[in-house]
Amino acid sequence: MTNHWNDIANSDCVMIIGCNPAENHPISFRWITKAMDKGAKLIVVDPRFTRSAAKADLFVRLRPGTDIALMGGLINYILANDLYQKDYVANYTNAAFLVNKDFDFHDGLFSGYDKAKRAYNPATWSYELDAEKKPLTDPTLSNPRCVFQLMKHFYSRYTPEMVEVVTGVPKKQFLAMAATFAATGQPGKSGTLLYAMGGTQHSTGVQIIRSYTIVQQLLGNMGMPGG
Repeated sequence: MTNHWNDIANSDCVMIIGCNPAENHPISFRWITKAMDKGAKLIVVDPRFTRSAAKADLFVRLRPGTDIALMGGLINYILANDLYQKDYVANYTNAAFLVNKDFDFHDGLFSGYDKAKRAYNPATWSYELDAEKKPLTDPTLSNPRCVFQLMKHFYSRYTPEMVEVVTGVPKKQFLAMAATFAATGQPGKSGTLLYAMGGTQHSTGVQIIRSYTIVQQLLGNMGMPGG
């Protein structure tokens, strides 16, 4: 979270994933209930049914360690249905930057992988630069080598069916979750995502948290009241 606890009262939707604030932060949880009193929806994603889950409008039970697949599905849902905040994404993220023409992803590996060393040479992951060494951009986000299009292609594999197989979350429930939280990308709406060590303390913790931030940047929820 980037905002203060009491700002959650301004949220239209709260997603709790990788934490259990009703039990671990009971005093702060009051700001979530204040938001709900004003009509906000509460989504709780957790392998366990917790006291936070007991308060949820939608409890999403996933297999432990499958957060990336669930969030990947949410990212794909947002992109496939054009629910992202285009002005925010184009102007306040790196989505418009053009990536090196030699960058690639194939069979689970990015370009530059050295099989013998089991390590990457990230030289092909750089941005294309102009004569002043500044990144070239495409504000329309249509260039196939801009970050946005590469990301869209990468996440297209995270279909609702794939999410169900990996996470155990039924397709119908996943789509309900995705529609509810993705609605916060609309003008005048905002959503907050709460996580803690249930998200960070994995071997893939960095990528789990990165997936959360991608969602929030696509929806324009970073730094917004209730975001």
